[in-house]
Amino acid sequence: MTIPYPSAPVHHDGTVPPAPGPVPDAAEALLVRLDRVRDRASLLVEERSATDPTAADPLRGLYLSIEAVRHLLDTAVPDPSPGPGGPQDAGVDRAMRAAATTAAGDRLARLAHRHGLTELDTGLLLVALAPDVDRSFEPLYGYLNDDVSRRRATIGLALDLCGLPVHLASTRARFHPSAPLSALGLLAVEEPERPFLSRTLRVPDRLIAHLLGDDVPDAALTGHLRPLAAPSGPYDEEFARRLAARLTSTGPDATALTVYLRGHREGDGPAVAAAAVRAAGLDALHVTAAADDVPCPELLREARLRGCALVVSRLPDGPGPLIRALTTPDVPVVFLGERPYDPHWCDRDPLVLDAPRLPAGAEGSWSAALGGADPAFDLAATVAPYRLGGDRIVRAARAAMELAAFEGVPVAAGHLRLAARQQSASGLERHARRIRPDVGWEDLVLPDGPLAQLRELALRARHRDQVLGDWRLSAGGGRGRGVLGLFAGESGTGKTLSAEVVAAELGLDLYVVQLSSIVDKYVGETEKNLERIFTEAGRTDAVLLFDEADAVFGKRSEVKDSHDRYANMESAYLLQRLESFDGIALLTTNLRANIDEAFTRRLDLVIDFPFPDAQQRLALWRHSLVRVPCAPDTDPGACARDFELAGGSIRSAVVTAAYAAAGRGGPVTTTDLLEGARREYRKAGRLVPGEGGW
Repeated sequence: MTIPYPSAPVHHDGTVPPAPGPVPDAAEALLVRLDRVRDRASLLVEERSATDPTAADPLRGLYLSIEAVRHLLDTAVPDPSPGPGGPQDAGVDRAMRAAATTAAGDRLARLAHRHGLTELDTGLLLVALAPDVDRSFEPLYGYLNDDVSRRRATIGLALDLCGLPVHLASTRARFHPSAPLSALGLLAVEEPERPFLSRTLRVPDRLIAHLLGDDVPDAALTGHLRPLAAPSGPYDEEFARRLAARLTSTGPDATALTVYLRGHREGDGPAVAAAAVRAAGLDALHVTAAADDVPCPELLREARLRGCALVVSRLPDGPGPLIRALTTPDVPVVFLGERPYDPHWCDRDPLVLDAPRLPAGAEGSWSAALGGADPAFDLAATVAPYRLGGDRIVRAARAAMELAAFEGVPVAAGHLRLAARQQSASGLERHARRIRPDVGWEDLVLPDGPLAQLRELALRARHRDQVLGDWRLSAGGGRGRGVLGLFAGESGTGKTLSAEVVAAELGLDLYVVQLSSIVDKYVGETEKNLERIFTEAGRTDAVLLFDEADAVFGKRSEVKDSHDRYANMESAYLLQRLESFDGIALLTTNLRANIDEAFTRRLDLVIDFPFPDAQQRLALWRHSLVRVPCAPDTDPGACARDFELAGGSIRSAVVTAAYAAAGRGGPVTTTDLLEGARREYRKAGRLVPGEGGW
């Protein structure tokens, strides 16, 4: 005899409707089912007591008498909401509400329908969970187990209560690890050392809580789940629609509902994944899998109980075991990764897709995140360099508004740029020195030619996605959309300062690569270090600066020994990597002739920084003294005329003069400036005017 269960309500498209809101409906539906289990237990007790020779044994009464068992069966479970006639009408009232309650809140029926559980599976599950819902089943099961210390259902007892012979292979197979109840994590068979029929059945606490109307996730998932933000940013709607159709497809293939979505940078995947899940009419559990201790069985069970999809991000270095563990034929799973899919991860590959690139800027999304009001600055130009996902845009806009509110002023471009830089998290600081630009175009003293080229460089960085992507002017061949520039000139002519100005114009941080963190004496390690830098820079909104680039990007030479060969291998790697780079990289060198011509061909701009003439030197002296207190008769003209110094040396000379003036507590004089200029000449080993034969 099996315990039937009512059919779950089903939509016309075959999907199960969402669980109802009120918790009492779910609990009431489960109690109605347990009444049927109690009725079957009553019949079984009567059958056993009629033929049990020890039923009237006084010693057995010391444990649990047959009268006590009958009393347990005759005592109704208190109804949480008795009928109008009082407790005596509770059972009648429950029976009257059984049909409506079962249809509205029977989560077990929904679970059975969704996962194809048979009536026998449902009955076995009810028998196993009864003591966890109603404690009166504990002594009852103790009596039926002929051992009052065994207060849970056993395999033999469960089959007896369902009216099935215990010797049939088909019924015993329902407890096999590959059977639905065990495979889905709904029922655990414990005590494997005992005889088969005496093994205890246990239902996970999370399943019981779910059947009673509790949707709090399993405690084992604490720290692994995070909210999946609504798709508030830009995404490819057609791609999301096709992905939604895949997530709701049916078929016998275990990988039919599994997708590996590769994003080229952080933010490419989550927006379109969230849009696809929503278009599929599903809820989703967003899992961060950076750690290796993701509880996969509990995670799959939670998804099955809720009837939702899984979105797994931040995959570990070796995601193969995780992907295999979460690949099932009944749970839609979207893995978000930034590395190419490796066929060795799985025996049967999921659907591997490349996430559409997010458009840069996304002015509409930024405007909506800021409240829709027209800002007092050029929003399109401000946000053009940033390639943030939808959730990051919302967070950056919120942070910008909070910064403006803290200062008591309207939101400005500076607030938005600072907040956007904070959202572009980077691991570059392990390999490069971070500089937050605090300079502008007014700090550059350069001829018109180099200055115009620097502005063009910023222009290219701002509009590269439109020109190379939308207008399809990329050269192809796997080339990226990066912007590469070379600054060539003598030391101190303003190359590093210009890179900082370009970064400030774009609202980005500047990362100066430390050569000591790149070059390694062991073969292949230099390339690995460079790859880490390029990979991190590609996913970060920042400007990468290789200072003294000829140390890494030098000319290839004729191979005369193994050292030449490996040096050429490094150059060949760099040539290939620069072509696929998606970020902004600037190179500086004092000796342009040392840069390999193959590198030069791949650069967007090569800007020569000339040594300043007398007029430019005078402008540099005056610019350095803008904020320095000077005596009324201080004149840097003689310094500019007599000392041929570059901008960096002029600044050092002014610093020397300022320290001298601060030491005596007065303003800077012409004498201080001349002494500072002489100091720079001596540092460079040059003859000072007026000394040594002058």
